Amino acid sequence: MKLGFDAKRAFFNNTGLGNYSRDTIRILGQYFSDNEYHLYTPNEIKNERLSFLEDKNHYFIHSPKTWFDRTFSSLWRTIKLKNDLVKDGISHFHGLSHELPYGIQNTNIKTVVSIHDLISIRYPQYFKKADRISYVKKSQYACQVADKIIAVSQQTKEDIIRFFNIEEDKIEVIYQGCNKVLQEEQSADFKTSVSTKHQLPKKYLLYVGTIEERKNLYNLLRCLKELPDYQLVVIGNGKAYKNKCLDFINENKMNDRIKILSDLSLKEMAAIYQQADIMIYPSFFEGFGIPILESLFCGVPVITSQGGCFAEPGGKHSSYINPNDIEQMKSEIVDISTNISRRKKMIEEGKKHAQNFTDDKIAERLMNLYQNI
Repeated sequence: MKLGFDAKRAFFNNTGLGNYSRDTIRILGQYFSDNEYHLYTPNEIKNERLSFLEDKNHYFIHSPKTWFDRTFSSLWRTIKLKNDLVKDGISHFHGLSHELPYGIQNTNIKTVVSIHDLISIRYPQYFKKADRISYVKKSQYACQVADKIIAVSQQTKEDIIRFFNIEEDKIEVIYQGCNKVLQEEQSADFKTSVSTKHQLPKKYLLYVGTIEERKNLYNLLRCLKELPDYQLVVIGNGKAYKNKCLDFINENKMNDRIKILSDLSLKEMAAIYQQADIMIYPSFFEGFGIPILESLFCGVPVITSQGGCFAEPGGKHSSYINPNDIEQMKSEIVDISTNISRRKKMIEEGKKHAQNFTDDKIAERLMNLYQNI
């Protein structure tokens, strides 16, 4: 098969949708190397996380060729791309992040779109109006014209049916995994070097995710204020909401207990995960919640939110709390960090649950979907 992919996020984004795009392309190429994998991106910017493309003759990178298409790359990606796909003989095209080119249903190309969440409909207050309208319009169109829809969780599948009135049998839940680096134990020497470089405390709680209102770091900071013996490492970045969190840290003289890091390599992230005491993910809503799964692969107990999709990556033995209940959050942090037997069981069962999300299983599910369209 000649498989085409909307690879914009793979080249441009180093967080959630970028990681999903890169991992999808990587594992398919690894386990099904007989196919051709054609990646379409507005610009072939260098991204070290795409190093797996090097010296592989079954990957092909395409970007706009004319001055007009390079200048108006969003127009190329949404409207003109279908012409390139036909010319390149693509048999299947996979929109990895909510979108398909307009008019692609008028070609003979089979189409798949991955929908990660419909948060812009559920929580419109988190988005600028223009962005929200654009997200919804593109997602709805892609769901309507695609031959198959991949939902990254059962929660997302239910939202697609509810908000877009899409028939259930058109949607398949295929969970995302996490980068191979985060599934591998890092050496003791490397972990020590990372701890030294970033001046990490010997024992710390961990938060991973964009610092934005929906992810709810502020409530975790409120909780930490009442736990003066605990330290927190934050991996993530943000804008206005981050400033709100920084103001809280400064006002409550918590600077020596909270360390915020960003722009880390995946290997550094793995080392920080693997030395954490507990990962706390108090988000109000997610499409999947990849840091939960990354934590389980790294042998870290997880405290996350009740309801939604969180139990899908978290499994039966993670801790689920009301993300607005500071006392419950505090109680779980103390219990998991001091109850050795509970902590051990959470780690062991978490690693077992993570085996449902290994690269080989996800690649096989994706390829079966392509072949069965």
